[in-house]
Amino acid sequence: MRILTRMQRQIAFFAIVLVLSFTPIFDQVEASSDTASISETAKSLQGIRYAYGGTTTAGFDCSGFVRYVFNQHGISLARTSSGMYASGTKVDKSDLIEGDLVFFNTSGKGVSHVGIYIGDGSFAHSSSTKGVSIAKIDDPHYWGKRYVGAKRITGTDDVAFNK
Repeated sequence: MRILTRMQRQIAFFAIVLVLSFTPIFDQVEASSDTASISETAKSLQGIRYAYGGTTTAGFDCSGFVRYVFNQHGISLARTSSGMYASGTKVDKSDLIEGDLVFFNTSGKGVSHVGIYIGDGSFAHSSSTKGVSIAKIDDPHYWGKRYVGAKRITGTDDVAFNK
């Protein structure tokens, strides 16, 4: 009986180690599918017109667009691009993944534009000239010169709610 108890403890120990070893992998898969979903939602809204202060599919400004997309996935963000820049975790440009927020200085006064990274050096955003569209982060004529940084929103702990 004693041997069986010792063996049961060893089996339980190895089962726990096994479960704990694979937990980060499962979390990573879930996170990457969430970010891919955010990216897909962002791309699906292409063509919606620009509207200053817009927060609905009738028309978006840049932060209204980003906030709308994240709201579709149960994540509440700040209302302004600068408010969004104050949340999340900083990400190097070389480490961007789908769903990361990318920020630009288009006004000469700090962060003034935000978009959603969708992979392959591209981001979805709502611009005053094209509405919801796709652009290249490193576009040498415009966006590349104005890139400020990126943030990763990993969950509701990191977001600034309704500023």
